[in-house]
Amino acid sequence: MLNPKLSNFAAGGELNPLVPHTAELIAGLIAFILLFLVLRAKVVPMFEKAFAERTDAIAGGIERAEKAQRDAEIALSKYTSQLSDAQGEAQKIREDARVQGAAIIEELRTKAQEEAARITAAASASIEAERQQAITSLRNEVGTLATELASKIVGEALDDQVRQSRIVDRFIAELEKSK
Repeated sequence: MLNPKLSNFAAGGELNPLVPHTAELIAGLIAFILLFLVLRAKVVPMFEKAFAERTDAIAGGIERAEKAQRDAEIALSKYTSQLSDAQGEAQKIREDARVQGAAIIEELRTKAQEEAARITAAASASIEAERQQAITSLRNEVGTLATELASKIVGEALDDQVRQSRIVDRFIAELEKSK
């Protein structure tokens, strides 16, 4: 039962300190097996559970990050399309404003021209009325002066109103022809 090498040492009387005793080997082996079984039954499942949770957390984190990146890309594309739509709409609004501004300016210009034409027509009518009034007034004054002058030259009174009117009209007609 003893190892032949051990028996040689035993025969020689010396024990080798490097070779453990059989009882120690058996006790160590039993302790190792018990420790292995306890670790395998209790500790390894906890390590495997922690490892699985960590793997799930990492895989889930990667999936969440990829999903967040896809969502961000979708949001960016929506934002970009909304921005381009807004820019197009702003350009359209600016163009509409330019067109409306030009129409308003043209309308104001037309109204101003109509107002100027109305004012010019009113001024022309007023001038014509004043001219006619001045001509009538001048005719009356010229007629009166001509009658007085003719009375003094001829030496007789020209009191007849119809005759005075004919003389004045003939005199003014001759003046207009001479121009």
